[in-house]
Amino acid sequence: MFAVALARRVGASRAPRLLRSYAAAPPTGLSEGENTIYQKLTEKFSPAELQVQDVSGGCGTFYQIIIASEAFNGVPTVKQHRMVNEVLKQEIEGIHGLQLKTSPA
Repeated sequence: MFAVALARRVGASRAPRLLRSYAAAPPTGLSEGENTIYQKLTEKFSPAELQVQDVSGGCGTFYQIIIASEAFNGVPTVKQHRMVNEVLKQEIEGIHGLQLKTSPA
């Protein structure tokens, strides 16, 4: 909303082409573990897309994460995964598996 107001004030011809978008509030119904992961990734990467799902049947031992962020632009996939793993280092210590899909936004 602020970006739209700013674009109107500056004028359409001088408005920036790319306006930063912010991820929406976490979806409702997330488990505690899903919410923690969602919040950490949102704070670090401001993702254009983020899905976090406990695929262990609810016990919080295996998560599926899909994330797209501008922070991954020009970064090899292995490095993208390392970046996410670093942010989630504490959470990864307590889980058995992580399915991760990253992509540039």
